[in-house]
Amino acid sequence: MPITFYNTYTKREEEFLPLEPGKVRMYNCGPTVYSHPHIGNFRSFLFADTLRRYLEYRGFEVLQVMNLTDVGHIRADADAGEDKMEVAARSEKVRPLDIANRYADIFFDLVARLGLRRAMVYPRATDHIPEMIRIVERLVADGFAYAVNGAVYFDITRFPAYGRLSGNTPEQLDAGSRVEIHPDKKNPRDFALWKFDPQHLMQWPSPWSSGFPGWHIECTAMSMKYLGETLDIHTGGEDNIFPHHECEIAQSESYTKKPFVRYWLHARHLLVDGEKMSKSKGNFYTVQQVLDKGFHPRELRYALVSANYREPLNFTFESLESARVALERVSNFRRRLAEARTGAQPAAEGEAARIAATARAAFQAGMDHDLNVSRGLGVVFDFVRDGNRLLDGGAAGPGDVAALLAALDGFLEVFGLAGMLGAEEASAAALAPEDAQLLRDREDARRRKDWKAADELRARLRARGLVVEDGAGGSRWKRVGP
Repeated sequence: MPITFYNTYTKREEEFLPLEPGKVRMYNCGPTVYSHPHIGNFRSFLFADTLRRYLEYRGFEVLQVMNLTDVGHIRADADAGEDKMEVAARSEKVRPLDIANRYADIFFDLVARLGLRRAMVYPRATDHIPEMIRIVERLVADGFAYAVNGAVYFDITRFPAYGRLSGNTPEQLDAGSRVEIHPDKKNPRDFALWKFDPQHLMQWPSPWSSGFPGWHIECTAMSMKYLGETLDIHTGGEDNIFPHHECEIAQSESYTKKPFVRYWLHARHLLVDGEKMSKSKGNFYTVQQVLDKGFHPRELRYALVSANYREPLNFTFESLESARVALERVSNFRRRLAEARTGAQPAAEGEAARIAATARAAFQAGMDHDLNVSRGLGVVFDFVRDGNRLLDGGAAGPGDVAALLAALDGFLEVFGLAGMLGAEEASAAALAPEDAQLLRDREDARRRKDWKAADELRARLRARGLVVEDGAGGSRWKRVGP
């Protein structure tokens, strides 16, 4: 069965065929490192991570690049105004480089805590100014761009396909809204490739002025340097479609005379309590603010990846509670498999083999269809239900248990949860043998619905410094006292 993706550029679902068989060149729009990342940012980043993980699950080698924007990103994605990096630097009374380093470190810390696989490279815009200047020079020489008063603008009339990605053609834009006239632009819709502002804190020499790059040219230069002139996949949030990605296409294809990206994939907006996230509404949350409320990174990760990327995701704190219950159910099943595993593991037979094979086929069928994570997660929970029933019957041998565990870990790896749940089990493995046995005995009592025995075992565990809490997804324990 082929993998298909909805391509924002063609407006249809297409079979995924990378330029080079077996290898995927993927570029993800990354953070502008001027403030703490918010949960909407990480919805987009986690979508890209899940996409990469599934492609690797299906046997592809993925070359992933995610940029860090540390100059040139003007507020409201405009050509004129204040650079987000400079606003933060002035506010905190430090250099823009200090701001970039601080928030890049925070970003990478969250990447680790939320279990994202590291990209092949995280290029910074300020490290690639020469590459940007070379591209702009050729665009000027070939007549696609023009220099005026130290700045350089791309002439959108020279690129007839402008607007195909977003639907915002020049004619539709002119008919739908007014644009402030810029005295240096031939067309109000032309966009900046190089900017001149003597007051800007970051400046580099160029053939046109001592200035700084426009935001759009940065991604063209960095993606091509590390992935080549044609990319297989380019991702981002839907807010990147226009103007950022539209401008990337125009300048890149004018520069190379080749298609820039084969498949454009965009994650929809994150809503909070049914509304657009906004500081003025009091529903704006950074990732750290959510974690500070006591939620585990795996719970936030699950909540942010559990909806299809092309559907708006409504984030609530109730959804985090639901994520906790769902993950407890999976974790309890995985721990049960791990504890039942023995040294000798013959091949699985009969029911266990059927359950594993059926789940793998259904999982792949769901995820192959435009990364349908809702169907994929549904398969996982059906698998947990069927696996628990098999274990309850007492007929599962070592090979059966190993087959179920291998299938489960494959699914969890796609969603970035295998390592997080495995760490929890490692903590359980560090228990004293007596404590581990009491926990197993209590789980057995609960499965038998022997509530009196379960309560007695809970009291014995409490006396040993372990508090056991029961929920809809199963039981979890934590250590208390010294």
